[in-house]
Amino acid sequence: MAKPVYVWEFPVRLTHWLNVLAIIVLSFTGFYIGNPFIYVAPGEASLMAVMRFFHFVSAYVFALSFLLRIYWGFTGNPYARWGQFFPLKGQRRKEIWGNVQFYMLLRRSAPPAVGHSATAVLSYLVLFFFFLVEIVTGFALYSESHPAGILWTLLGGFSLRVFSASTLRFFHHAAMWLILAFVVVHVYIAWLNDIAEKGVGVMSSIFGGYKSPHEE
Repeated sequence: MAKPVYVWEFPVRLTHWLNVLAIIVLSFTGFYIGNPFIYVAPGEASLMAVMRFFHFVSAYVFALSFLLRIYWGFTGNPYARWGQFFPLKGQRRKEIWGNVQFYMLLRRSAPPAVGHSATAVLSYLVLFFFFLVEIVTGFALYSESHPAGILWTLLGGFSLRVFSASTLRFFHHAAMWLILAFVVVHVYIAWLNDIAEKGVGVMSSIFGGYKSPHEE
């Protein structure tokens, strides 16, 4: 076993867990806003207002976390930088087929990778795109009540000039389902890697930041 490597810096771990919490809250409150399934007695505080408040707060947290991760892609360690997300070198391209075989249980171990695997970084690029769609469409819908504010000019309200609110709402919901599907696959792959690479600390590394890769 090689010496532990500090792979995931604190900002990377922070954005990861902020995203987890935000996605949980946004999904639950979003479901309720779109289709209220809890009713309160007349005269009591509006549950819809509470749900909308938590949805909007979580949206800001999610957007700020996304911006922090983008920034850290330029200033973080080699495992966090944007260069990792474009597997252009020959060896990295070869990793992709090996990863696919491993995830389909056609081989017993994945190609060694201290940071993200070549397949993982490609999937994260797609995920970041869904994040961007979710943020832009969400703030665009929110900006309907603030048409002259910063939300209109910077955070997505401009898209209402191109798409109708109902179309943006469809994109917003579709992106949510795709993100939730990614979460399921992400947990499965992380769990599978943790079992296959005993002692490396795949799952625990997102808590402490360190992995202990096998010596080649």
